[in-house]
Amino acid sequence: MSKEAIKSHEELEAYQMAFDAAMKIFESSKKFPVEEKYSLTDQIRRSDARRLANASLSRSVCANLAEAWRKRRYEAAFVAKLNDSEAEAAETQTWLKFAIKCNYLDVQTGRELYATYNRVLAILVSIIHNPSPWLIKR
Repeated sequence: MSKEAIKSHEELEAYQMAFDAAMKIFESSKKFPVEEKYSLTDQIRRSDARRLANASLSRSVCANLAEAWRKRRYEAAFVAKLNDSEAEAAETQTWLKFAIKCNYLDVQTGRELYATYNRVLAILVSIIHNPSPWLIKR
């Protein structure tokens, strides 16, 4: 898929992968123990107030990608939102590791989700290092 053919952030491969992974995390986290409702489940589902209050860490990857897409007129703003998305993806990976270690998430599912975020991160880093082809020319 060429960059010119993409009309919406929803067509981005990184967005689609992150969206699907976020939904899988959401469904999987429903099975976490009740005692984790306000700790690990809360962390993996929600970002802290400094970023996207009441939003999911995993879902905020998509939200930041959407914002980045709309800021392509300004390289610095575009890259900043991509950096936010990258940070959220990496943080989600950390919470996934905790969920696996605590036996709240089966190893296979955790590995698949972690690998998906590795692919998302690779795409984001690639765009961050070479944003020019993605920018809207004035």
